[in-house]
Amino acid sequence: RDLGLIEFDEPFIRLFNQGHIIAEHQKMSKSRGNVIAPDGYVSEVGADAVRCYLMFLGPWDEGGDWSDTGLNGMVRWMNRVWELAQRDPRTLDGNEADENAVRDLSRTVHKTIRRVTEDLERFKFNTAIASLMGYSNSLNDAWERKSVNLTSWNEAIEKLLVLMAPMAPHIAEELWHRTGHAYSIHNQRMPQWDATLAADEVFTLVV
Repeated sequence: RDLGLIEFDEPFIRLFNQGHIIAEHQKMSKSRGNVIAPDGYVSEVGADAVRCYLMFLGPWDEGGDWSDTGLNGMVRWMNRVWELAQRDPRTLDGNEADENAVRDLSRTVHKTIRRVTEDLERFKFNTAIASLMGYSNSLNDAWERKSVNLTSWNEAIEKLLVLMAPMAPHIAEELWHRTGHAYSIHNQRMPQWDATLAADEVFTLVV
């Protein structure tokens, strides 16, 4: 454009640079010879785990410190999601669902959709993943209490997988298939949140 070879401007609103990855207290660079090749890690734990760990290191424009321990933590979370999504929801069928627990789970679902959607729009991948981690813990708690019904559980798992899909496309697609859905999760619309359902309960406490 500056040379006059084209007649249109760059088709971008703004430039958003990623931060530096730090290894052994130094920025990774070819000149320092401290670049950690991802291929071996991808072969061992999968591309989704490596990708999500890089996003979870810190704010995308600030980067962060590479750590094998941190990567292993991401792998453990993905393994928990893998196990969580494949639990047999039929074991909840016939349970006497707790109305308050179902409402609490619905609130958690809509709050998580709002947080993750807003964080993705702002390139805040680390906090989006943190919200999904908290969400998966809430799902596990609801399951262990056996206080929710089959319908609310299935809906909550579906939302978890769709919200994960932009950041962990492989595991999300595989679990979408394993939970009986039609190909492909990447054809699904991002879920919408209901502001009323996402609102915290407020009550008056007399002290």
